[in-house]
Amino acid sequence: MRMSDSEYTLEQSGPEDAGTDAGSGQGGSPGSSGDGRGNWKAVLVVLLVVFSGLAGLATYASRWKKEVVVREVVIEGADIIPRSELFPLLKGSIGTNLQNFDVGKIRGKLLAVPYIREVSLTRELNGIIRVRVVEREPLALTVYRNRPMVIDTEGVLLPETKGGAVRFSGLIRVFGVAHTRDAGNGLKKLSAPDSSLVMALTEALRRTDYARLLIREIHLEGGRMPFCRAAGSQTRFILGSDGNFKEKLKKFEIFWQKVVSKKGPDNFHTVDLRFRDRIFTRDSVAPEIQQQFPL
Repeated sequence: MRMSDSEYTLEQSGPEDAGTDAGSGQGGSPGSSGDGRGNWKAVLVVLLVVFSGLAGLATYASRWKKEVVVREVVIEGADIIPRSELFPLLKGSIGTNLQNFDVGKIRGKLLAVPYIREVSLTRELNGIIRVRVVEREPLALTVYRNRPMVIDTEGVLLPETKGGAVRFSGLIRVFGVAHTRDAGNGLKKLSAPDSSLVMALTEALRRTDYARLLIREIHLEGGRMPFCRAAGSQTRFILGSDGNFKEKLKKFEIFWQKVVSKKGPDNFHTVDLRFRDRIFTRDSVAPEIQQQFPL
C-alpha cells in the first residue's frame, strides 16, 4: 500500500513541479517586455526628431518660395509664331512673385493666338517660368472672303503670318471654300464635307510617288465634283467626291507618264479619273470631243 501511495504521490508532484517552472518562466517575462517598451520609446524619439526636422524644412521652404520672384521666361515649341510676338503677352511677369504668378491668365492670352493649339506653363523654384506651346500644323493655303488663309490639319482657317507667303509657298492650294463652321476662339473651320475631302485627298497625295510633286491645286466646286490641277497646267483632273483617291491618283500618275508627258500639259481640257480601268478626256481645243484611254 505504501508503494502504491508513494507512486501516487510522485504522480501528483509532477504537475506541481511543472507549475513551478511555468511560474519561473512567467517571472522572466516581465523583464523581456520591459526591454521591448524601451526599444519602442527610442523609435518614437527618432521619429519625432525626423518629423520635427521635416516640418522645419517645409516652413523654411514656404517662406523661401514667398520671397522668390520671376527672373526669366523661357518659351519652347514656338516655330511659326516668332517669340518676339509672344513675349509682349507675358509683359509684367518679370519681377512678380513666383508663387502669385497667374498661370491661368497667361495661358488664356497665349491660347488666343490662332496658331497655338496647346499651352503648358510651369513655375520652377529658380525663378523661371517655362512656357511650352504646341502650334497648329499648316496643311494647305486658301482664300476665304478675299483673305489669304492657311488650313491646318484639323481644317481650321488661320490668318497668314508675317512672311507666311514665303514660308508656306510649298503648300498645296485649295479653291472653292465657301461654307465654314465655328471653331471657337474667333476662328473658322471648313465645313464637314469640305474638310473630309481636303483631309482625305491631301493624305492620299502624301502617299504617292509623283502626284504629290505634280498636283498643286485642289478645287472643291461646292463639294460636288472636286478636281485638281498640276503645276503649270490648266487641265482639270476630275476626282469626284466618292473617295478612293489612292486609286485615282495612281491613274493620274500613269496617264501623266504615258500621255501628258508626250502631248503636253495643256493638251486636254478635262481628264476624268472617276471610272475604273478607263480615263475619259476632253481636248482643250475642241471640248465637245471626248476621248477614252484604257488603262
